[in-house]
Amino acid sequence: MRRIAPDARRYVLAVLAALVALLAREILSPLMGASNPYHTVWLAVVFSAWYCGVGPSAVTTLLSLVGVQYLFLPPVNSFALDNPKVEISGMVGFSVFSGFIIALGEANRRSKKRSEWEVDERRRIEDVLRKSQQELEHRVKERTTALEQNVAELAEKAALLDMANDAIFVKGLHGSISYWNQGAERLYGWTKQEAISRSPHELLRTEFPIPLAEIETRDYWEGELRHTRKDGVQIVVASRWTTLRDDEGKPFAWLEINTDITSRKRAEEAARSLSAQILTLQDEERRRLARELHDSVGQLLVSIKMNSAVFQSAPSGSPVGKAVTDNAILLDQVISEIRTMSHLLHPPLLDEVGLPSALRWYVDGFSERSKIAVTVDFAGEIGRLGSDVEIAIFRMVQECLTNVHRHSGSRNASLRLAQQDGYVRLEIKDAGRGIPLERQLALTSSGQLGVGFRGMRERVHQLGGNLDVQSDSMGTTITATLPLPRQ
Repeated sequence: MRRIAPDARRYVLAVLAALVALLAREILSPLMGASNPYHTVWLAVVFSAWYCGVGPSAVTTLLSLVGVQYLFLPPVNSFALDNPKVEISGMVGFSVFSGFIIALGEANRRSKKRSEWEVDERRRIEDVLRKSQQELEHRVKERTTALEQNVAELAEKAALLDMANDAIFVKGLHGSISYWNQGAERLYGWTKQEAISRSPHELLRTEFPIPLAEIETRDYWEGELRHTRKDGVQIVVASRWTTLRDDEGKPFAWLEINTDITSRKRAEEAARSLSAQILTLQDEERRRLARELHDSVGQLLVSIKMNSAVFQSAPSGSPVGKAVTDNAILLDQVISEIRTMSHLLHPPLLDEVGLPSALRWYVDGFSERSKIAVTVDFAGEIGRLGSDVEIAIFRMVQECLTNVHRHSGSRNASLRLAQQDGYVRLEIKDAGRGIPLERQLALTSSGQLGVGFRGMRERVHQLGGNLDVQSDSMGTTITATLPLPRQ
């Protein structure tokens, strides 16, 4: 069964109201007569105006006018008017008053609708607010739980960091300490309350190997720092810096982890001092052996050669004459080898005329023996550099050129020596196959080294200098920078 639409139902009710009102007026006609024909239809108009709306009320008014004029105004059952003036004024009055009632009814209906809409809107807003509040409470609860979990995790991590032997602290962008673990308290003597909000570099009087601004531009830095404890004792630490960044990638702090290596550094200094003494003794022993070979063995060989000269009168074709000639040749070779060995152990030119002449003599001999072309460049005038510096440079040249001959496969090399601003700089290059990466890491760390390179590095460190190795598939460059001794 099809349902009647709400609008059609209102019109049906309006028509029924008009018909009921007319029927009621018909029933009451014996009592009311022809006067007051509109009494019952007013109720239909009021009903329609209050409950059915403007359109249905207008239909009720129109049907009432037609019904009253036809049924109750003389002549009855006719649309003719007995007294047009009086009846028309009554119809107009009924229409006007009906319009007024319809307007009041519409105003009432709209007011009632507005009230209902406001109530519905208020309920809807309350529902939205209630749901929002519930959702907010749920989110707050979730975030509170997550925050409590994060706090617990941070507390656990902080406890683990406190158990570490290393000193761990965090420095913010403003330069003050925001975290200080128990390892830092044990190492430096400053408590957490004393360290928080203070600058670590002022607190520890840090001595940096490079400018602080350069360290802070890197995401990660590792090196050695010199710190001062609360009791005034200086220590050396192996320091590792990590830049902390937020979700947008902006730095907001630095994490610093420091390990006390003071004892290790003392041991290294002691080992370096012992190594320096060994190298000094080694140089003295080489000088002594060179002198013995030159002054003793060499002179004895010269004497043997002079004594054998008396046998040179023997006929050259005889066995004795041939043996004398061969012995003379062999003696010349032995004397030359002894002289070369003596000069390699400790060249007399190094003591007599200085480093440049000794290096040129050694490079010429090396090129002749190895068939490797070596160019020598002395930048400016090289004066006397001091015995220790000259021996160190000469030994480094020996070791580097020997490595070029044995390992690089290069057929040429270059040597450059420069003296400037209180420093002397030695640079040796080759065009060989280079040093493997793992070997380079060993050369630049404290790992296992070859005896030759260890000797070079110990000599350089002993004299307060720096040794650098750069190598790739295009060749190897070794650079040593040494401070000159004061005159």
